[in-house]
Amino acid sequence: MSGKSRLSFWQIWNMSFGFLGIQFGFSLQNANVSRIFQTLGAHIDDIAILWIAAPVTGLVVQPIIGYMSDNTWNGMGRRRPYFLVGAILATISLFIMPNSPSLWIAAGTLWIMDASFNVSMEPFRAFVGDMLPEEQTTQAFAMQSFFIGVGGVVASALPWMMTNWFGLSNVAEAGVIPDSVLYAFYTGGVVLLLSVLWTVYSTKEYSPEQLESFVQARKKRPDSSTITIKRTTAQYLNGAFIWLSIGILFTFMIYFQQLDKQLYVLSGGLIVFALLQWLASILQKNNRIDNGFYKVVEDLFHMPKIMKQLSLVQFLTWFSLFTMWIYTTPAVADFHYGTRDTSSLAYNQAGDWVGILFATYSGFAALAAFLIPVLAKKLNRRLTHLINLCLGGLGLISFYFIHDPELLVIAMVGVGIAWASILSVPYAILVSAVPPKKIGVYMGIFNFFIVIPQILAASVLGVLMRHVFSDKPIYAIMFGGACMIVAGLAMLWVDSPDNVHSTE
Repeated sequence: MSGKSRLSFWQIWNMSFGFLGIQFGFSLQNANVSRIFQTLGAHIDDIAILWIAAPVTGLVVQPIIGYMSDNTWNGMGRRRPYFLVGAILATISLFIMPNSPSLWIAAGTLWIMDASFNVSMEPFRAFVGDMLPEEQTTQAFAMQSFFIGVGGVVASALPWMMTNWFGLSNVAEAGVIPDSVLYAFYTGGVVLLLSVLWTVYSTKEYSPEQLESFVQARKKRPDSSTITIKRTTAQYLNGAFIWLSIGILFTFMIYFQQLDKQLYVLSGGLIVFALLQWLASILQKNNRIDNGFYKVVEDLFHMPKIMKQLSLVQFLTWFSLFTMWIYTTPAVADFHYGTRDTSSLAYNQAGDWVGILFATYSGFAALAAFLIPVLAKKLNRRLTHLINLCLGGLGLISFYFIHDPELLVIAMVGVGIAWASILSVPYAILVSAVPPKKIGVYMGIFNFFIVIPQILAASVLGVLMRHVFSDKPIYAIMFGGACMIVAGLAMLWVDSPDNVHSTE
């Protein structure tokens, strides 16, 4: 076979449909976790550090899952087993999260939930590189952006719908999560599982032999996998990674001076690693998943040039997004509704309205997903991403200048356009620049530049909130907007992606 066949619109639709459910769960997490934390007693300064679970799990999970899925083949295929297992675990987590009896159980559940999202999400990115010829990758990632937008619209607005359409309470009484949030999470779990099942059963993957034939057809230079690192170096890095992780964890424990409560977070992390080990034992075939960490380290040191250039863009972009997800609810409640009392009607109205705002930017992202491939063709992917990120940054900065909360939907136009671009353009660029045999692991490594800024944000935003922003979360939102504009300008230093083609 000389090359991959072009897929029809509906085939791309089916292979992307699972992202609807993944984003459903992800949007419920982004729009409501800060609200849940505050309802369970978190101080505004502590919210950022409580979110540390999300980036830490992504940092560990995605490259390992990428490597594993690159080297997996069983009756379900290469990527689909990960779609399914991740969806099952995420569904269970969505059912548990709003029933958390205490703050630290909620924080531990977030570890498991975010890890589960990552188990499903990373292989979906690599799936595009597996299944489509290069000229269709931008269209496919835009289709994923469309489903992410649609899922985000409905999921973010679900608590508001539960209150205004079905009459469920949206008031947190005695530290108990409102029924509107509880049933929104239940609905999200069901939607997530069913949508992923649709993709699993409606798509068929290329066999390893077929994928190898595609690689050989494009091969023009030696495979980068012949470059190795001495095992002693890899072992040293492995040990350093483990001890660094333990050091960071205990630093957080000391910071809070509440070792007993931090053990909930530690337990959550251990459960995540246990689940990954269990998953590896199930999927391992003929010892093909041995020494996965060492392989990830080798590929990390030999990233393609354009991937290194994109790292700064990703770093600043996701720092901005993480800031927005953490502080939008506190900012809107404080700056636009004039309250910090989590048990008040005004605060919970603000929380519901933030869900609508997140739904709004997801809706604009779904619309923009169809326009981005057109704009990229007229300009190029680099300039397209630059423009879109600047629009998103301006949208976030405008939060300070818009005093009527209903008018914040205008700010979300720019955020939605940026979100659609963030979810499609960098990945379309990356697919053209990495070896086809290693799409999964490089997608996972690329995730480092998403989660490391989130870890940094979780570590420093609380300090900035106290000492720079005077405990006013609206300033954090503006700061996030400025970071997104700088990220857009950083695209000027990225080589033109339209002339980069990897054949390794």
